[in-house]
Amino acid sequence: MTIEHILVIPTPVFHEVGHFQGFCGDIDRYLDVILNPQHANYRPRPEMEQDPTFKQLIPYCVFRCNGEVFYYQRGTAQGEARLHAKRSVGVGGHVSTLDLDGELTPYLEGMKREIEEEVEIGTGWKEKCVGLINDDETEVGKVHLGIVHIFDLDNPKVLPREKSMINSGFAPPSELVRQIDEFETWSQICLKYLAELETQ
Repeated sequence: MTIEHILVIPTPVFHEVGHFQGFCGDIDRYLDVILNPQHANYRPRPEMEQDPTFKQLIPYCVFRCNGEVFYYQRGTAQGEARLHAKRSVGVGGHVSTLDLDGELTPYLEGMKREIEEEVEIGTGWKEKCVGLINDDETEVGKVHLGIVHIFDLDNPKVLPREKSMINSGFAPPSELVRQIDEFETWSQICLKYLAELETQ
């Protein structure tokens, strides 16, 4: 069986650029460093899942239409047992060596592959990278670094492809924030940011 190799950076590299907890919108400061092949490389996934000296880089994609965001619940068919039954507003996953042979950068190929695996988008969209998520207060968070992309959709047409994604729909962030305890930590961090945008 082939072991998956995933894109990671040494945690000290992230700390050198500037450690933070929660959401950070200063993407220009981080992206050039964390996606630089000088720092980012591919390592065996089983080792990385338990090793906080590395951060796994995760594109975290939020779909928004007319101010409402796509949400879903993770069923038990989902791979990461630590996230079962939690609700989420993010779609995405690891960038791996599978993504090295595409036309785009490996990072963007990985993002595209993860989106296509998880959802079907039946409308046009514009994408923007808006920030990063770091959460060192949970076991999952300690070994991951999220890069948040917002997809502004022409129409609210997003359908889950995976059996593990249930109870999906669109709702305003301000409404979802009221049920924040039902969401996984990264989504909680994201929803607070999105709800603040609503008030501006």
